[in-house]
Amino acid sequence: MRERTGALWNSFRYWWGRRSLQSRLIAAYIFIILGPSLLVSLYSYRAINNTYKRDSIEKNSYLLQMEKLYVLNQIEAMERVAQMASSDKGVESYLVSEDDPPLGELIDFNTTTYVSLSQMQFNNPNIEHLRLFSGSSNVHELWPVIFREDRVSGEPWFQKALQLEGGYYWSFQKKDPDLMKRYSGEVEAGPAKVSLLKEISIPAGHHVGMVQVDMLLSKFAPKAFTTVQDNESQMMIADEELNLFSRTDHSFLQENEGLAEAVKVRLADYRKTGEWEMDYQENGNSFLLIQTPLEQIDASLVTVVSMKGLMKDISHTRNLIVGANIGFLFLVTAITYVMNAFILKNLRRLTETMKKVRRGEPYGSIRVNGGGEVGELAHHFSKLLNTINTLVAQAVHKQALSKEAELRTLHNQIDAHFLYNTLENIKMLAEIENQRTISDALTRLGGMMRYNFKWSGEYVKLRDEIRHIENYVEVMNIRFEHTIRLELDIDSAYLEVEVLKMSLQPIVENSVKHAWNADGVELTDRVVRINLTEVGTEILIVVRDNGLGLTPERLLALHEAIYAKEEPGADASGISSGGYKAGGVGLRNVHQRLQLFYGEAYGLEVQSEAGKWTAVYMSLPKVLLTGDNSYD
Repeated sequence: MRERTGALWNSFRYWWGRRSLQSRLIAAYIFIILGPSLLVSLYSYRAINNTYKRDSIEKNSYLLQMEKLYVLNQIEAMERVAQMASSDKGVESYLVSEDDPPLGELIDFNTTTYVSLSQMQFNNPNIEHLRLFSGSSNVHELWPVIFREDRVSGEPWFQKALQLEGGYYWSFQKKDPDLMKRYSGEVEAGPAKVSLLKEISIPAGHHVGMVQVDMLLSKFAPKAFTTVQDNESQMMIADEELNLFSRTDHSFLQENEGLAEAVKVRLADYRKTGEWEMDYQENGNSFLLIQTPLEQIDASLVTVVSMKGLMKDISHTRNLIVGANIGFLFLVTAITYVMNAFILKNLRRLTETMKKVRRGEPYGSIRVNGGGEVGELAHHFSKLLNTINTLVAQAVHKQALSKEAELRTLHNQIDAHFLYNTLENIKMLAEIENQRTISDALTRLGGMMRYNFKWSGEYVKLRDEIRHIENYVEVMNIRFEHTIRLELDIDSAYLEVEVLKMSLQPIVENSVKHAWNADGVELTDRVVRINLTEVGTEILIVVRDNGLGLTPERLLALHEAIYAKEEPGADASGISSGGYKAGGVGLRNVHQRLQLFYGEAYGLEVQSEAGKWTAVYMSLPKVLLTGDNSYD
């Protein structure tokens, strides 16, 4: 698999590399624009989606809270009716009676207490039933308010209400049956309702009866049972046992079989953990489940919001965004193609000129209108050709110098053996006469001659150049009354580096000739010190003497002689009363050779302090010279 992927990638790179620059630029522009466009579109789509979703949640949460306030008002009304009915003294007296009351009491109860109970229901039209159940079997039932308990004692809600011992118990029921069963064949009738039940105990702990206040759920939570068609949301109420009550027409619960169970599971989790999950999907449809608890009755209000219409609006917005991006991309592509054709016109002219130069046709110049990268490229191309011509000229000049050096070496080798043999004979005579000084001097002189005559190349090891300088100083010490002391501060590891042959000797020769004699002043303590340091990838060799030094004027004149582009005349290098100015030509030759063979970044620099010292700094690249270039 990896090999196949690598082969495909290499094929694509090869194909891509053969495309024209204009095609690659257009593709790059499209990629650069397409990426951010997709990211912005995706971000915008998600932002719009979240905005629509947030607005839907806020809207339905507001409606849910308004419905909750309405339900709380109904709860308060039902509790108030139950409290007033159960606390009425006439009701208590009637419910606890074991014997038949006298006719006068019945008439009084009917005209006062019963009318008061009927008035409670009349003042609260949403209340469907106000019922009082008596535990006495002798009580006279007064329809539709007072009944005996044996009519409802077998109902589950009745037993649960008794367990609360005077507390409120709320029961949600699917039907509202007729207790009297006045119509034959009627089993279950009436719409869903909610009942408030409270035990009546007189005195406390002594059961007397039960008060029941009923309200139809269509009046208790009207938005959950509204008959107005709403395809976007449906409100429902869940009781303590997680039974759901809502409208039956156009119900999401009928169209989505798993929705009811999902609501129940999430309500159960919420009552345990306090966490609620809103998002739900079924049959490819998305829903939002929003709920608020009704703590007073251990129930919850739940709104199911269909995202179908919302997703339709979002999809329409998404299509607009995608269409706008495609149109923008085509527009940018067309503009890019036209602009690239205009910009690359000059580049094509430059390419054609390069082809002509490659074929060897004469090159004059290329003229590119305007600036920018193409104009800069044309400028540097012209500079490059000029540099190539300059390098070719330098190479020819360098080759000429090498040939001249070879001819000079061949010329010197004509009489080299004769001179070597003559020196050896004189050296043997000196040794016979026991003249060790003369013998050693002849040995040093012979080494110098061999080093000069044996010109096998421009480069030698630093070790060989140092040995040649040692021979030179020893030979010079024969001439002078005051000897010159040569001090070396060079690590042995650097003795193998490459230097130009005869590059250090002219510098030491200038010190020998001019450092200690000037204007009638002659110094006796004469020291030439050579040290080497490594600076990055460069080697810095310093030749320092303790001579008379140079005045600022002479140092300036010497610099002008060394760095002059043309060969200086007598005035430039000059013959003067002494000092380094007289050595300007030799130092200039060394400086030019260093720049010729190593580049203009290298060369010589002279520093001096009048009356104290003079130092020549030579910089060159660090290169190890392989092979044996030593001399005998």
